[in-house]
Amino acid sequence: MPQLSAHDAAFLYSDTAHSNANVTLIHIYNQSTAPGGRVRFKTILARIASRLDQLPILRRKLRRVPLNLDFPYWVDDEQFDLEYHVRHIALPKPGDWRQFCIQASRIHARPLDLDRPLWEIYVIEGLDGFLDLPAGSFALLTKMHHAAIDVENGNQVTTLLHDLDATPPADPPPAPWFAERPPGVLRMVRRGVAHSMGAAARLAGPLGRAVRRAAPAALSLAGDLLLRPHKLPATRFNSVVSPHRVFETRRFMLDEFKTIRGAVAGASINDAVLAVCGGALRRYLDLYGELPESSLAAMAPFYLRPSDGTAVSPELTWLRVALGTDLADPLQRLAFIHGQTASSEHLSRAVGARELSEAGSHVPAATLALTAKLLGRATASIGRRSPLAHCTITNVPGPAVPLYLCGARMTYFSAIMPIADGMGLVFAVTSYDGRIVISPTSCRELMPDPETFAQCVRDSFQELLAAAQARPAASAARRRAAPRSAAKAAAAPASKPPRRRASASGRRSPTIPAA
Repeated sequence: MPQLSAHDAAFLYSDTAHSNANVTLIHIYNQSTAPGGRVRFKTILARIASRLDQLPILRRKLRRVPLNLDFPYWVDDEQFDLEYHVRHIALPKPGDWRQFCIQASRIHARPLDLDRPLWEIYVIEGLDGFLDLPAGSFALLTKMHHAAIDVENGNQVTTLLHDLDATPPADPPPAPWFAERPPGVLRMVRRGVAHSMGAAARLAGPLGRAVRRAAPAALSLAGDLLLRPHKLPATRFNSVVSPHRVFETRRFMLDEFKTIRGAVAGASINDAVLAVCGGALRRYLDLYGELPESSLAAMAPFYLRPSDGTAVSPELTWLRVALGTDLADPLQRLAFIHGQTASSEHLSRAVGARELSEAGSHVPAATLALTAKLLGRATASIGRRSPLAHCTITNVPGPAVPLYLCGARMTYFSAIMPIADGMGLVFAVTSYDGRIVISPTSCRELMPDPETFAQCVRDSFQELLAAAQARPAASAARRRAAPRSAAKAAAAPASKPPRRRASASGRRSPTIPAA
């Protein structure tokens, strides 16, 4: 009987009427590679049914402990209905990209039924008006609650449903499944009381310490704001968000990001992505005359190792990075960002995040739920004065090789991530088969023109790429000119001593000695 961790429970408790922690993965396919050139809905349904036993979370729902004495448990859904979770829709004609983004945003914004397993899959047809995708393409939208999916450490659902070949062996029939009996109320209450009593002893101390340890996931974003405010300028994205989501995306070649990275010694592809996002934010706010003079910042995930060389796995932590939006030169912005990500100061901040996460696992669920709500409200109310950051930039890793769903080749992979009060802009960065996709998500009131913002992402990338491509050419030209200048200087006659000039007072200026 698995139980939610403190980290996952924080996502659950942070849900509000206008903001939820849904994560939506978007896969688009070219079905011309499938047998017969077509994939039917019932074929996809059978594929999902045959592999449900490989990911038990898909058949589990939440069972809460009375009075929130403990974190909820994952229990088997005795009334599980696959066709409730897998749905079939189509875009109206002309079926273009703008229509698709609107439909995907609406699906993402709708809350999941907390009395059922926390996921839905939408098969969307009618994608006939996409400029760079073949006619007859279809999409798979997989929506899951963040409490049930760990997007930073890999996408289990994508791995589950796809194959590495267009003609894999036939799926076996679904394995027999019988729901396990859920725990009784008295059993959960007894365990909850025991956990709470143990946590109470560990939480002895000032109220501030209890609050700091109460919400590890929320605290990593909002606690720093409450306890140690920073003088950051506020933007339109540091406001209360509405229930209406907007989503857009732009695709890029991985090799071109490698070219950008190479323009600054030691820079990484992550640095290049941050620089593109910073440039997009600079361009968009400047269009509205809202660009602050000082740099804007983002919360971004990083894998860090201890500086003492300890042989441990790298740890994922969230760090605040200034995006250099006050710098007009794109390569200066990239170098500025790399200087931060390479700094050892981030390691000490990572240690603090780990300690908070470990402490949070011992906090009563009721305390964590209340703290998550309070931190969310405080973030929104304080955001206009001193936001913790201006956006979130998160990575959703994908495979480096082509994947197939029932024979249809996946041509596109991106994600729509959750936003919250005080943090109304998130960039989802996905990678797949030699491409990187940057997908901003916001709400309709804060970003009424998502296609304009997406164009700012494209323009920022093109500006960086052009500057990176020009730098090697300029360096080569200087290297070619250097030998010619040296030879010309060697062949020139010795220079005459400098002539003395009369000063304004009529006296001669002193001769400047040779260096």
